Amino acid sequence: MRPIDVKLFRITCAVVALAVAPVYAQTPSDIAQTHGTLVVVPAFGEVTRANDEVHATWQVEEQDRDKAAAASRVNLKMKQGIEIVKREDPSAVLKTRGYYTYPVYADDVGHSIGKPRQAVGWRIGQSLEMTTTNLGDLPRTVAAVQQLLTLNGLRFDLAPATARKLDQQRIEAAYQNLTERIAAIAKAMGRNAADAVLDTVDFGGGGTFPPSQFASPAAMRFAAKSEAAPIEEPSFEPGETTLQMQVTGKFKFK
Repeated sequence: MRPIDVKLFRITCAVVALAVAPVYAQTPSDIAQTHGTLVVVPAFGEVTRANDEVHATWQVEEQDRDKAAAASRVNLKMKQGIEIVKREDPSAVLKTRGYYTYPVYADDVGHSIGKPRQAVGWRIGQSLEMTTTNLGDLPRTVAAVQQLLTLNGLRFDLAPATARKLDQQRIEAAYQNLTERIAAIAKAMGRNAADAVLDTVDFGGGGTFPPSQFASPAAMRFAAKSEAAPIEEPSFEPGETTLQMQVTGKFKFK
């Protein structure tokens, strides 16, 4: 190819490239059309962390014709159960709750209408809530306590200190996403991101924690009394928690 042809070829390629390339440069028309425009931008941020705290709920229930006898067994088992937890996990935080006493009635078959029902016994129980960050010893602790008390609920989540640290991180993530989206919108409108002036930033939404679940006393069923046998350690997977945040920004172009 001759030198003149090479030069002509290069000029032609440059013209074609300019024709097909997207144009994002600011023009007086872009600035005039978008000056003072209020733009509302939704953004989103989230952070995930492995759960490092557990809430366990223990239950003891006894039935007997003698109310005092049933109450005595409940009180003794709860006392011994608390001692086991303190021995196995001294760092655990304990709280007793839900002490109840209910009469037990005979079968209503053949019961005469209007005739008062007669109590044939008493059902008495109490709950114990344990909170701990000692997840490594949790299987051993649970197996030991299950010799006396029934495990009625288990919930994993984030310790308060971890949740506070994660809350700051999700705010930072949401704000970073907001600035990135503002820059992208400015580019799409043919404006410089530096010309975007924030007017309002509204932080809202948040992570959720599953509520603690406690079965009602009436729904509980317990096996017949028998000699306590060794209980194998259970297996637990704490899982993870994701905290989310929605942020909405309003900005104007200079």
